[in-house]
Amino acid sequence: MFQLLSRSLPNLFTLGNLICGVSAITLNNEGFIREAALVIFLAALFDLFDGRVARKLKVNSEFGVELDSLADVVSFGVAPALIFHTITPHSIFAQLAFILFPTLGALRLARFSAKPTVGHFIGIPITLAGLIVAGMEVFLYTNTWIVLILAILMISPIKVKKF
Repeated sequence: MFQLLSRSLPNLFTLGNLICGVSAITLNNEGFIREAALVIFLAALFDLFDGRVARKLKVNSEFGVELDSLADVVSFGVAPALIFHTITPHSIFAQLAFILFPTLGALRLARFSAKPTVGHFIGIPITLAGLIVAGMEVFLYTNTWIVLILAILMISPIKVKKF
């Protein structure tokens, strides 16, 4: 029983991340935009601990890695993009940012899954980019150019130290 729980615990954290992302989308759609943004920050807490718990318990798995990437696309790609779309005056550039942000975030995660790095990330992590976009709503600020730049930085060749 303990072994089953210890093997499942990291995935439960990842599912917490995913549930927060889906909840953020639902809250946004129901008009609770600030709450949606705050739930994305809760998703980041789950995301922070899933890998750490897996490494601590020595239960890393390919399944867990893939589940984490899928949860991250929802919580830090799609959910922040929808919030941005909701609070930003519509324009061709805003539409482009709305489409590119989760798309390039997914590409960044796929690249990391295909070619993992040690000690650093290539491109800014989708978690960081998603939190910045969610944080813009918390501070009642929106900027299409920031979202476009964050999308591009996720697939850029810059190295970001892991912490």
